[in-house]
Amino acid sequence: MRYFLDTEFNGFCGELISIALVPEDAGLPPFYEAISVEDSTPWVRDNALPVLETRPRSRKEVTDLFAAYLMDDPAPLLVADWPEDIALAARLLITGPGYMKPVRSLRFELVDPDIIGPMVPSAVPHNALHDAVALRTTMLAWEARMAG
Repeated sequence: MRYFLDTEFNGFCGELISIALVPEDAGLPPFYEAISVEDSTPWVRDNALPVLETRPRSRKEVTDLFAAYLMDDPAPLLVADWPEDIALAARLLITGPGYMKPVRSLRFELVDPDIIGPMVPSAVPHNALHDAVALRTTMLAWEARMAG
């Protein structure tokens, strides 16, 4: 199944703050978690943290929940519109030097929002869950236009 991925992070190439996976099937539950952050950048403190809409957890807790969410899907495809989203999702599976959470298979797809646009606006900008929903809506609309 495809999951539309979005993350929020602490400044350019910064640490993960929140991550969301929204299944292509809107009837299935999404994944959305936040990680406790210390020393956030002023922009993150003013724009991303106020709209988290979830209680931050430890990185280990989020790693465990993320891996468990994907475990029952034999071939998940995570679709993102920014390279850092993919990098942060992949890094979330790392548990230590030479160790990672077990995954059967995991694929990533990067799409350019300027090509698939017009981008559907997020209901809550800088909230990974709402941004992932907007990406799903945008992608499915683009695919419908291409098929029609």
